Amino acid sequence: MTRRQRVTFSSATGIPLAGWLDLPDGDPTAVALFAHCFTCGKDSHAAARIARGLTGRGIGVLRFDFTGLGESAGEFADTTFGSSIEDLIAAADNLRKGWGGPQLLVGHSLGGAAVLAATERIPEVTAVVTIGAPSDPAHIAHLLAGTAPQIKARGEADARIGGRTFRVGRGFLHDIGEQPQAHRIAHLEAALLVLHSPQDTVVGVDNARRIYQAARHPKSFISLDGADHLLADRADAGYAAEVIATWAARYLPARPAIEAAATDPVPDGAVDVAWAGGGRYRQAVRTGTHDWVVGEPVSVGGNDAGPNPYDQLLAALGACTCITLRMYSERKGWPLQHVSVRLRHDRIHAKDCGDCSTSTGTLTRIRRDIRLDGPLTAEQRQALMWIADRCPVHQVLRSETVIGTRSVDLLADPVPA
Repeated sequence: MTRRQRVTFSSATGIPLAGWLDLPDGDPTAVALFAHCFTCGKDSHAAARIARGLTGRGIGVLRFDFTGLGESAGEFADTTFGSSIEDLIAAADNLRKGWGGPQLLVGHSLGGAAVLAATERIPEVTAVVTIGAPSDPAHIAHLLAGTAPQIKARGEADARIGGRTFRVGRGFLHDIGEQPQAHRIAHLEAALLVLHSPQDTVVGVDNARRIYQAARHPKSFISLDGADHLLADRADAGYAAEVIATWAARYLPARPAIEAAATDPVPDGAVDVAWAGGGRYRQAVRTGTHDWVVGEPVSVGGNDAGPNPYDQLLAALGACTCITLRMYSERKGWPLQHVSVRLRHDRIHAKDCGDCSTSTGTLTRIRRDIRLDGPLTAEQRQALMWIADRCPVHQVLRSETVIGTRSVDLLADPVPA
């Protein structure tokens, strides 16, 4: 079971870029950034299948469309290999807000050349994978040989690559010829896995040899025998994903552990909350019999690993309301068949509240809509609505509450006896 979140962020020049964040069911052991091939996009078969394979092994994956491709804005004719590197850096920055940055980079074809170039600027990276990647971005020039004269003469021209038409600019041709790729590979500060098919007719397997020979250890090469350049066969993409996940496990950091004290039993009536790892603001909550997580949405730098604290507060009020109404109706023998509660909270100016004792500043407003189903009389419905305001959590929220806070030693019991 996996989850998928739509992600949008801005390139270095402010262009909106679109992507998918694929997450495993539960906390990812690591997060990866995937760079698609020159003629592909985030929704290509290879990108989608490899992301699915990695999430199945517990690794989250962000895949996105480079500027001017897929759902991302901008003009592809205005891009260069260098701008693709900047797009990768922007993607890593966005991922860093919720997950602490990508530890694994995976690049397909020219995307493989891009991740090799971007690694030095993403400090969290400990492992890099290339799939059918050219040893030098200039290799792509032979695919544009037929239109190169027009591009040089007119500044841009339409080129048909992999069955798709792209408008390529003069700046792109110039830029791919100016990249110090051999130096980058030789000074790669990460473990390297090179995947390549001997039958690749777009980027010959000799490129894999040059990448492997230029890189320092630790490095590995695995042949994708029988696969085509785009990994169009589902089995080939699935095999690549399994290989990547198995190989990368040796180089990826272990899952952040919860504080050792969190393994201690929780006393009756107490709730323990602690940093949980797997996300910037993810918290582990435990009672004597239950465990769950609290998080924050992506918009504030979290990873949406769980409901945020305000959601939990509203849930407590809603659950208490439903339980109280059911207990009361059963005791009275009333035909209440179902209760549902929808809650929202916001901040309002005190002057806008007609029945509040506070007259200045702002205050918190909770709106609670209650639906009662069943053949109830008008008097029974009115009584139940009155009882709703008497549920214990409602009473706590409305009454004065004293919160005692103290600092405790690591070896002390954090919950007073």
